Amino acid sequence: MADFITERNEAIQAANVALEHLYRSQELLNSAGNWGMFDIFAGGALTSFIKRGKMSDAQAELDAARSALRILAREVRDVEEAGAFQIAGGDFLSFADMFFDNAFLDIYVQTQISEAKRQVAGAIQQVEALRDRLSRM
Repeated sequence: MADFITERNEAIQAANVALEHLYRSQELLNSAGNWGMFDIFAGGALTSFIKRGKMSDAQAELDAARSALRILAREVRDVEEAGAFQIAGGDFLSFADMFFDNAFLDIYVQTQISEAKRQVAGAIQQVEALRDRLSRM
């Protein structure tokens, strides 16, 4: 029983680390989105520079979140007995790659930021639900 509790606590801690990165990336994506809207309607070189800086910071947090989610997946496998916990695969672990393909078209970039925000929100929801289930065990 002590081993199970230790493994569960490690999984909860891994979820908390992943959530920290996801929350931070969400904040940065929101900021990048705000700057992006300003860039579309009234921006210039400085606005684009700030927006790209926010996007770069968000990318770093998304990369850290992806690593944390891989650790979480390993920790959950240590806890689960009969496949009780599942983390969605492809989209959940690869959302960090989606929004740097074409940084020249502001509207396209804004669309990519919005999609990244949607996927980060979904990832947060899944990790929070998983952490809550682990906490109730």
